[in-house]
Amino acid sequence: MRVVRVIARLNMGGPAHHVGLLNALLDAERYETLLLHGDVPPGEASLLDAVRFEGSDVRRVPGLGPRLRPHDDALALAHLIRAVRLLRPDIVHTHTAKAGVLARVAVALARGPRPVVVHTYHGHVLEGYFGPVRNGVYRACERGLAKVSDALVGVSAATVDDLVRLGIAPRSKFRVIPIGLDLEPFLRLDPGTGAGFRREAGARPDDVLLTFVGRLAPIKRGDVLLRAFARAIALGARVRLAVVGDGERRAGLERLAVDLGVRRRVAFVGYRADMPSVAAASDIALLTSDNEGTPVSLIEAGAAGTPAVATAVGGVPDVVTEETGLLLPRGDFRGLGRAIADLAAEPARRAEMGQNARVHVRERYSAERLVEDVDRLYGELIAYRRRAPARQAGGANRKPS
Repeated sequence: MRVVRVIARLNMGGPAHHVGLLNALLDAERYETLLLHGDVPPGEASLLDAVRFEGSDVRRVPGLGPRLRPHDDALALAHLIRAVRLLRPDIVHTHTAKAGVLARVAVALARGPRPVVVHTYHGHVLEGYFGPVRNGVYRACERGLAKVSDALVGVSAATVDDLVRLGIAPRSKFRVIPIGLDLEPFLRLDPGTGAGFRREAGARPDDVLLTFVGRLAPIKRGDVLLRAFARAIALGARVRLAVVGDGERRAGLERLAVDLGVRRRVAFVGYRADMPSVAAASDIALLTSDNEGTPVSLIEAGAAGTPAVATAVGGVPDVVTEETGLLLPRGDFRGLGRAIADLAAEPARRAEMGQNARVHVRERYSAERLVEDVDRLYGELIAYRRRAPARQAGGANRKPS
């Protein structure tokens, strides 16, 4: 089976990890997989080298990227139409919003046999990102594209619930397939792995080190992160914070840390390749987003035995349960600060939650489970497509749920 997978960018984050694993681990005796990708915007770290290292066949699509740029989008669409025509894939599987739009339109415009079309929502941008008019346009676009898709995949039940509520497609068209990650480097950390990063972050042995890992973008609410951290300090918590990541809000967040009087306790360290060391160094993992698909940083932290304090948005409650961390409403920096202070004061509770987190994420987010789920979905869709002529000849035209 020939699979063409399309993603807008291979930046540091869940979707890029996800597609890299699928390209590398699907059975090479049964699948020939090509990953088409766009450019990573300035200020974001790229996972392209890591994806190539895993053995993936990858090619860049000129013009493809996450931002709305009509000239570049038209160029990318032309290249995608040509790719579909030349490669004649059995399956086109798209990931992320822009790639999902352009590649599915390319399939509709390309001549020849129509491939099976699958789109994965790693979260969505249909609420909370734009104003009412743009939201309405994007939702209408997604509803139209859903009609030319054979299956829609959500990385969490919450993501699917949102999309059904927004009228993108009926629930019968969706599948929930949680992301999968290579968790072994985190599950098998050697004692002392995080010592170097703790020193870099300025954490002393009796400090509780908090870590935030992610893009410094508006939706991640770094302002809430810093205000919660300041609140925890005001409540007497002996904590330090490492901010692992970069982006458009970094300079503003550094100024906010100064204004809050906590800058000397915060280490802005940028993007890192040694994420197992970061996870091993951490006592509590933080996430303060207003919207999330499935947070890779909290899965990796959980695999390392680190509990979390996070906002209960999107797919976060699937990753962080009552047994593995503390969840608060979005924007509630006071509640987050209190949760941080409480957990920082209870090392035995942190240890118990960390052990629970390791078990939870190992069972739910392994790479092996991801590959099995996607392989099963592809098999079902291809079998249905092959049976379609016989059903149509017999008068049946309804696809089973």
